[in-house]
Formats: sequence, structure tokens, C-alpha cells
Amino acid sequence: MNFSAGKASRKWPCAGLGASVGRSGAAMVTVAAVVLMFGAQTAPAAAARRSGVWSQGVWGDLFGERKRRPRRAALPASVPLPKPRPAEASSKPEPGKPAAEKQPPAEAEKPVEQAAPAPPPPSACRLALTDAIAIAPSIPDIKGAGGCGGEDLVRLEAVVLPDARRVSVKPAAILRCAMATAIADWIRTDMVPLAASLDTTISDLDNFDSFECRGRNRVVGARLSEHGRANALDVRALKLANGQSISLTDRTLSRDTRETVLHSVCARFSTVLGPGSDWYHEDHIHLDLMERRGNYKICQWNVWDPLPQVAPLLPAGRPEEAPPREVAAKADPAKPDAAKSDTAKPAVAKPAVAKPAAAEARPPTKKRRQNRRF
Repeated sequence: MNFSAGKASRKWPCAGLGASVGRSGAAMVTVAAVVLMFGAQTAPAAAARRSGVWSQGVWGDLFGERKRRPRRAALPASVPLPKPRPAEASSKPEPGKPAAEKQPPAEAEKPVEQAAPAPPPPSACRLALTDAIAIAPSIPDIKGAGGCGGEDLVRLEAVVLPDARRVSVKPAAILRCAMATAIADWIRTDMVPLAASLDTTISDLDNFDSFECRGRNRVVGARLSEHGRANALDVRALKLANGQSISLTDRTLSRDTRETVLHSVCARFSTVLGPGSDWYHEDHIHLDLMERRGNYKICQWNVWDPLPQVAPLLPAGRPEEAPPREVAAKADPAKPDAAKSDTAKPAVAKPAVAKPAAAEARPPTKKRRQNRRF
């Protein structure tokens, strides 16, 4: 027996209703099948989710549970607090209680100061220049513009002689240790015997100039002088104990004394400038220890001859052996005769010329100029 939905619609009048019922029933069956399928899968998925298996597999991103990140604890809002009460503020005692003794304010904590660098050890020159040779305390290094200044500096105040007497340096000179040592040796070795030959001793050294940050000969823009390096000293004179002085550029001083000083300084110092070198050193002697190639030295100091005692302002007197001068020249014989002939002639009187009276009575007149207008 063949049976189909299409034939049934022709045999039974309720075939349309049956067809609709059949379509709806098919749809319901399909829905029920889908629900059963998902229901069968959700039970194992829930079990696997609880056991953590799926979260580790491929389906972990789909069915796995994300770990919750811990949230930051909420910070309390910052509330401004009042400043602490200063220790030196006066506190009012509570009523009924005695006033407490005032406590001294606590000392503020001082910031920790950085330790100063340790000073360099003294040089060999500084160790050799003891108080038995010179009174020369050390001073800090000077570092100026253009290389001005120097290191290992001292302030030479006096030179100590072998017999413990002192030769004061006035004013005190700021020099390098090597230059101060050379000055002390020069005074002790060469100048003390020179003063002894004059039956006296040296008391003071006239310091004309020592350290000064300047160019040569005080010319603006010139090269830095050795005075700017604290390596030079200008000496004007050596004062003696008897009140006299050895002025090194004084021409009235004996030539032998000045030449003795010249030979001594040129043997000890690398530069010696005095009279005759230039116009800047006519009244003092410049001494320095400038270093040059091959230890080259410059010694320019002309020891001039002493000036005469009496200046030749008047002509020299006539020597006694000279012949006597003629007082008057001899008279010419022709001149007296001419004089006699003139006296022999008689004097001839010239006639007087009489002037007219009208000319004498007429007063002088002045011609007037007529004013003409054009």
C-alpha cells in the first residue's frame, strides 16, 4: 500500500491540517535533537571546566575562565597635616600646673661638609729653605688669567745671616721658592763680604718690585713678565747698618763696588737688566730665573763712570807760562796827520736863508674830502 502525504490530501479532507501538523512536528523534532546535543556537551564541559582541563587545551580561550587580576588597594586621600611645633616656641602652662623649665633648643643638624682635598707634600726646595736661611712662610698657589701666578710660592720677609742677624726685605717679596732661595744665597754669600770690606753690615734690602700680574715693562698687550710668574725681583739698593746704602745705579758710588755686584748677580741669575739695557731699568736692577734653551743668560748692565766732582761750567784759567796779552794796539801814523789838517782849516759859516713872513703866519690847512652821492 503506497502512502504519502500528497495522496492523503486527496483522500481526506483534513489532509491540509495533517500536512501542517507534520511540518511543525518535524521542526519540533529538529529542535529537540539540537537541545539534546548541546545538553550532552555542556555536562562534560562543566566538569572539565571545574577540573581545569579545558582551560589548558585548545578550548581554553572559549570555555576557560579568566583569572581575575588583583585590584590595587584604594589609597587613602592625602590630607595635609599641620607643621610641627618649633622647639623654641613658648608653651603656655596649663592652669594648676607649674611652668616647666625651658629647654635649650636642639642644635640643627649641620650638613656634612665634604672633606677638603689634602694639601700636596712640601717640595724639596721648601724643605731646604728653613728658618735658619730665610724667614719665608709658604702661601697658597696663585692661578690668574693668561698664566699669571705660580706654584710653591713663599713670602720672603728676611734673610738670616750665618751669625743669626737678619736682613729685612722691605717690603716683603712674593716669590717662587727657587727664586727666594737664590736671593738668600746671594745676600749670604756675596753681599755680606762686600759690606764687611766697607767695615759695616747689611741691614735692609730695598725691594722695588716682586710679584705683579702684568706684561713686560708694564706695556699693555706685551708678553707676560717674569714678575707675573713670581720669578723676578727688582733691587734698588742695599742699606747698611752705618746709615749708608749701596745704590746699585748711583754713579757717585765707586766703580769697583758696582762692578763687584755686577759680576755676582750675572753669575747667579739668568737675566740681569740695569742701566744701558733700556729706559725702564735706569734706576734699579732686574733679576730673574727665566729658563731658556741651553741655559742662555742675559746680562745687560753698564757700569757708568763716576761723575766729575766739579762741573766745568767756566773756562779754565790762563796758565802762568803763557805770554802776556797786549793791552792796546799801536797807533797808525797816517791818521794823526789827517786830523791835524782838518783842524788847520778855518770854519766857514753858512748864510742863513730868511723865510717869508706870510708863509710863517699861515696856519696849516687840511683838504676836506667832498661827499659825493651817485
